[in-house]
Amino acid sequence: MIDTVSAKDAPATPADASFAELAARRRGRLRRYLYRRPRVMDAVVVACYVLLVVPTIIDAAHAGRWGAIALLAAVALSLFLRRYRPMAVVTFIAAAEVGVTLLHPWGSNVSAGLWFSLYAVAAVHTRRFALATMALASAPLALLYFLAAVGPLERELPRTPSSPEEFRLVTSIAAGTSIAFSNVIATGIGISVRQRREHEQEIAAWAAQAARLGSVTERNRIAREMHDVVAHSLTVMVALSDGAAVVVRKDPERAGEVLAELSRTGRTALADMRRVLGVLRDDARDNGAAGQATREPLADSASLGKLLDGFRAAGLPVHYSHTGPALPEDVAFQLTVYRIVQESLTNVLRYGRALSRVEVLVVREDSTVTIDVLDDGRGTVDPPAPAGAGPGAGAAGRLGTGQGLNGMKERAGIYGGTVEAGPAAGGGWRVRAVLALNGNVPDGSMQNGNWGNE
Repeated sequence: MIDTVSAKDAPATPADASFAELAARRRGRLRRYLYRRPRVMDAVVVACYVLLVVPTIIDAAHAGRWGAIALLAAVALSLFLRRYRPMAVVTFIAAAEVGVTLLHPWGSNVSAGLWFSLYAVAAVHTRRFALATMALASAPLALLYFLAAVGPLERELPRTPSSPEEFRLVTSIAAGTSIAFSNVIATGIGISVRQRREHEQEIAAWAAQAARLGSVTERNRIAREMHDVVAHSLTVMVALSDGAAVVVRKDPERAGEVLAELSRTGRTALADMRRVLGVLRDDARDNGAAGQATREPLADSASLGKLLDGFRAAGLPVHYSHTGPALPEDVAFQLTVYRIVQESLTNVLRYGRALSRVEVLVVREDSTVTIDVLDDGRGTVDPPAPAGAGPGAGAAGRLGTGQGLNGMKERAGIYGGTVEAGPAAGGGWRVRAVLALNGNVPDGSMQNGNWGNE
């Protein structure tokens, strides 16, 4: 009796597909078969109805009441349409079953057609509408049986020698009550199925939304990684190429070292980009591919040292110090520290002027890690270029967009941390990040300092 209402085909998202697979596994083999073949389900419903009214058909045939048999056949055929025209079918069946009862009273399971049609209505309409339809469809046949004891069908009622009047009354009431009760059950099943389908649709919609949010988050992560890789690498490479152009005539050997560092920086940037963009590839297609770059983050203490050496080669007077225990082995946490230091030093290299010292301080106290990047230069963030000036106006070009600082804040937020940047008290620029290994930043940890925004 439980079947499905056909729906238009629509492209399925991965979340929709996975949820559909889970729902299909819960249905079982037989229900999956019928779910995918609605026409077969319709034939099963019609066959069940015919089996229920076979006794009535046989009695009517013996009595020569072919009109009742014709109405029963019409009801059976109409059930093929209950999926597409449920209200029209339930209206026709309600009228046809009254006609069958008038032509052949006390037939067996005459009201079975209403069960299937009322279920179809309840499965696609609201509960209030389904209950109202059930009451209206059940009333004519039930009322007919209630009035049968004193109405035109009195001669057809069974009699007993002891108390025929009382027997007729009890039989009529029982028939009317059973019809109403069975219709209530059929409608209740349809309402339950409809609520279950709505619940499954809500879960599927939630799953699709979660997949979309996950996709957006992943795209943002890739964009953040690409910003860090490209901004850092290009800034260092520009600085190295400028330095090589200056020293190539005075110190060719030193120029060769600078060019080697330039090449290493470019190769590292390409490897990082392959690693970041690797998540966009199809795993099945890439499995076994020669030379496939690993997709795991490679930032660790050694990588941080290489990063600082690269900035020193680009001309930054970087001094690094670490206080407290070593950073945790969590690769994601080390990558966060790496990217914050990288972005901070990249901004110093891009915007800093008259630099004599750049301090990078990493302090770990219990579950809190503090990162300070402080320089003593002037104009770490340049003022806007004069009107009409070209894109390269100013010592370091145009003002940054702030995407780097936003990226650092997003990374720190994963560990319940904060990032603040602004002019330092003694001049220069300072970036301060506080990360919490347990996800909670200690109270007052960011009270020191008066920072501005990038």
